Amino acid sequence: MKTPKEEYPLYAVPNVRQFQDILRHGMEHHPDRLALADLSETPIAQVSYRQLFGHVLRFGRALLDAGCARRDHVAIIAENRVQWGIAYLAVTSFDMVAVPIDRNLQENEILTILHASRARVAIFSESFRDMFGTFQRSVRDLEILVDMDLPARRGTLHAMKEMMDMQDSAARVSTARDSALDGEGLPTIDPDALSVLVFTSGSMGRAKGVMLSQSAICANLRGMLQMVEIRSDDRFLSVLPIHHTYECTCGFLCPLVAGASAHYARSLKTVAEDMLRVRPTILLGVPLLFEKMYRRIMQAIAEKKLVAAVLRPLQALTGALESLGVQGVRRKLFHEVHERFGGAIRILIAGGAAPDIEVSRGFRALGFSFLQGYGLTETSPILALNRLRKFKDEAAGLPLPGVTLRIDDPDGEGRGEILASGPSLMLGYYRNAEATAEVLQDGWLRTGDFGSIDEDGFLHINGRKKNVIIARNGENVFPEEIEDEVNRIPLVLECVVYGKKDESGNESIAVMIVPEANLVYGIAESAGVEVTPAYVRELLQKEIRVLNRRLPVHKQIRSVEVKETEFEKTTTQKIKRYLVQGGSGD
Repeated sequence: MKTPKEEYPLYAVPNVRQFQDILRHGMEHHPDRLALADLSETPIAQVSYRQLFGHVLRFGRALLDAGCARRDHVAIIAENRVQWGIAYLAVTSFDMVAVPIDRNLQENEILTILHASRARVAIFSESFRDMFGTFQRSVRDLEILVDMDLPARRGTLHAMKEMMDMQDSAARVSTARDSALDGEGLPTIDPDALSVLVFTSGSMGRAKGVMLSQSAICANLRGMLQMVEIRSDDRFLSVLPIHHTYECTCGFLCPLVAGASAHYARSLKTVAEDMLRVRPTILLGVPLLFEKMYRRIMQAIAEKKLVAAVLRPLQALTGALESLGVQGVRRKLFHEVHERFGGAIRILIAGGAAPDIEVSRGFRALGFSFLQGYGLTETSPILALNRLRKFKDEAAGLPLPGVTLRIDDPDGEGRGEILASGPSLMLGYYRNAEATAEVLQDGWLRTGDFGSIDEDGFLHINGRKKNVIIARNGENVFPEEIEDEVNRIPLVLECVVYGKKDESGNESIAVMIVPEANLVYGIAESAGVEVTPAYVRELLQKEIRVLNRRLPVHKQIRSVEVKETEFEKTTTQKIKRYLVQGGSGD
């Protein structure tokens, strides 16, 4: 185990220990500041911190009046919106358990999570109205349904806004349930108890529910805010699915602790327009999102041939000036690029997977502060994070305050499975003692990721343990590292590297590539040839042969397959690797 050689000053943060603390802090310090805002038309389009506190109180009370009880499990499923945040905070602040569900799952997967979570209550947007009407008859525990978009109750469907409007906190008749509420109308809760139940897989029989407490999530929030300064005038543009722990903790709760605002983009397709409208200062994304943005920027620069020719010298010159203390030179020089992001971006933050180092450095060379972090749903989620003035683009970051990382059974290069301990670890997997025992051992979480820790205390990620390819010489080959190399080839849109067994049972390295169609057709047109599968394959094989010359023998790619359509992905834009296993394409 290694730790940083020197201490770096940490920022002071509010001492939040549970979600009620977040609501109270916002109400006391910036009641009239904007907290949450939708860019789509919704029944509650935006709220100040004062309004958020009031809405959470009213909706929490309304849920009790509708028959909900403390410790009930409450499923929440909707697109990113203000009402999602109100529902989440009301459920957890009133001592119920929130079960955030991915809105992009198939109906059968949603049904599986409802059964596995034992949800008694469901809160949803109108696109799920018919689905839940059916589910109420088929899901054993499901009794209470709340629709975010109905203007008034319809049969057994409660209307969220109507429920809140009916609550008159000043002249409310006391009930037996109220005896457990404090002067503000909030119950006393145990911050160490199960509060959020997040399912990492919706597949029948394989759904694992990660049990998180409010104290674990708040410890994660405090650690992040100690390492990266978030200001009350920051504006977050929310583009990732809010049910996911990364977006929920970092993109929703984090700005609320800091007194900043979160703005919900209409969709991934409208991000460019929404950035111009919001002028965000902070954008959280996954590597694929930033890679696509960076490619578009570089393509636009390439079209201006004169600009492209002087780009590298200009970046080197501005870098030298800034190293001498002349700040903001790159931002001014590449102001047109910054205007595409709204002109106010202060920090780009990548999570969910490791970004390509060329993308990280590329954004930085254009004047953006680009940070990456590392974590898991099981750790609430962040374990390591780069800092604005202490970073390594090739590293996942430094451990958060209170987090300890160590490498289990390291090899000759110091690489091994990453183990983590600290206050943000999960309680375990819901009703799955066997799976819990596999990963939680003596206060340490086995992450399933391989990595190393350098002499400065930075964590470096090699790849997932389950994806490792064992080369013929016995060396571990991490597909993710080779994918970074392949994805830098302009003709490659995306790829998956995997182990392909030959007749003797030995694994060789194979790659499945989705080509960049526009470039392929452009090359074919210039050469006066027809685009055929054989032609595309030969183009890509030629590029892989060039790449292989730069790779050690045990990492060289021996098989190339071409896939015409993009890989199926999770909602956080991770390729579903298991669908490629064995070399099957579609």
